[in-house]
Amino acid sequence: MPSYGQGPSISALAAQQQMQHPSFVPPQPKAVTLFVGSISGGITDAFLNELLTACGPINSFKRLITPANKPQGFGFAEFQDPDGALRAMALLNGVELPALEDGCVNKKLLVKADERTKVFLDAYQAQKMRTDADDEQTRQAKARVDALLSDINKKSQEAASNGLIDREKYVVPPHLHDLQEADLPETQRGLVMTEIAQFRERAAKREREKMRDVREAMPNVLAAPSGPKVREWGKPQLPGQPDSPQGGKGFGKGAQGYSKPVGFVRAEDGSRTPGSDRQPSSRPAKTDEELEAERKEARRRDEENSYKDRERRYEPRERARIQALERAITRERAMKEAEERDRVEMRARLDVWDDDESDELFYTDRPRWRTLRARRLAAEQAADEESRLYEEREAENLRRESEAFLARQMDEMQALQEEQRKAGMLLDDGAPVKLGVSLAAAAKKTETAPKEKATVFGQEEEEEEEAIKKRKVPLPKLDLAESGEKAKERLEKIRGEVPRDKETLFKSKVRWDGLTDNMIDRKLEPLVKRQMTKYLGELEDDDLIMFVLEHLKDHKGPQKLVEGLEPVLEEEATEFVISIWRQIIFESMAYGEGLHTEKMMVD
Repeated sequence: MPSYGQGPSISALAAQQQMQHPSFVPPQPKAVTLFVGSISGGITDAFLNELLTACGPINSFKRLITPANKPQGFGFAEFQDPDGALRAMALLNGVELPALEDGCVNKKLLVKADERTKVFLDAYQAQKMRTDADDEQTRQAKARVDALLSDINKKSQEAASNGLIDREKYVVPPHLHDLQEADLPETQRGLVMTEIAQFRERAAKREREKMRDVREAMPNVLAAPSGPKVREWGKPQLPGQPDSPQGGKGFGKGAQGYSKPVGFVRAEDGSRTPGSDRQPSSRPAKTDEELEAERKEARRRDEENSYKDRERRYEPRERARIQALERAITRERAMKEAEERDRVEMRARLDVWDDDESDELFYTDRPRWRTLRARRLAAEQAADEESRLYEEREAENLRRESEAFLARQMDEMQALQEEQRKAGMLLDDGAPVKLGVSLAAAAKKTETAPKEKATVFGQEEEEEEEAIKKRKVPLPKLDLAESGEKAKERLEKIRGEVPRDKETLFKSKVRWDGLTDNMIDRKLEPLVKRQMTKYLGELEDDDLIMFVLEHLKDHKGPQKLVEGLEPVLEEEATEFVISIWRQIIFESMAYGEGLHTEKMMVD
């Protein structure tokens, strides 16, 4: 008889399975980088390090700094192992952090990974066997996170109760108020007002289209048929089939047909309706009040999304403009304060001044003072001479560039005139051909003229006939797009001349006068967004994009841009800046040749 004794132990089964599958290798720990965004204002890096370390050990947490020396609302955290990253995504994503600054609101923390890291984490989580120790670590991490959140919330409430934070201050952000023309800089007033008008026009157009779509959708909702399907389309109904509630009226006709409004009947009434013999549907039809509530909720969501979109677009720009104005005001105030201090010091010094007891070099050693003064005057004269020579060289370079440009324009005009002269559009003296309308009348007049007159003026008639023959030459079809093709060929040539290596590219001269702020917003902003999406995936905020655009608008060099992006992109920062700078050099070279690139990109 078979034995029903105790089976093999768990350790023996594990050893047997390991012998059967010797090629299985447990997943190795690997550093994982996560994106941490939607950080509330006033939250410090020290608190974020504590919050992230509660989930697992981290190598670093990098966060960009704005030109105003304030931290950005996002950063990148590098965990030592995937377990800590998974716990951070599970415990910290969606956690609401209080705002510790005036004019800021509470935000829900965003912790996520890019596509490549997400695939790795999914594979790691599928291969790893979860144990009780992992559950214990998760419970301890959650307890530490809850303790930190309670402390920061308590700190925020105490600051609000003591008047250190004004929570009611953030009702409507100042950048969303209607801007007055007097409050804007003169150089940007027209551009800002034009953008605001265009934005309002687009918003009104979207609202009209939305309302039209809602009105078109309402009849379809009200006239939707209810009840089970009677028969399939295209199949004839057998005579005497009992499942037709309307008799011989046919589908879509009768009291409840598509061509008539729906008749509403209360369920409590005992009267039998034409469709009361049908079985009730699994999903009851919605009432008018429910449909109206859904439409109002959809409209509220659309308005909220539109508000967030406007805030996301205009808040960084208006914040940068306000910061620039504040810096200018602070600079002027500092200059006035320095002048006032110098004035007070000079007044106090002159009040107690005594020429006999003075230690000034002018009174103690007059020859030495004259020697030093002569040296200073010589140095100033040399600097003035060098500046004058530099201005003359710049003027000479501009004159040569303008003469070369005019010479190219003259060569193109002469070539065009030569082509028109060969085609018969111009006469030998360069005047355009004049087409006469009364040629037939002139011919009749010459035929009816007396012969004596023809003999006297015979030479003039021959010249008129030759001119008429010249005018009767058929007009060829001109290629009006020839100049456009030449411009495209020159642009293609310029695009091939743009350097690709880093050293030559970064040393190339940039014509900032051709790269206006409008051109940077219109053409370079989409390029920067595409490159950021390529390296970092989809971004929730545009702070990093605005950082690059402000760097370009301030006419700063490429090496500083690489240094500013290295904390985020690391070794890919140089490749990113090279792709952007090649487009800038292409625009500068085309501007120097007097060409418009339109939508042409260098890559």
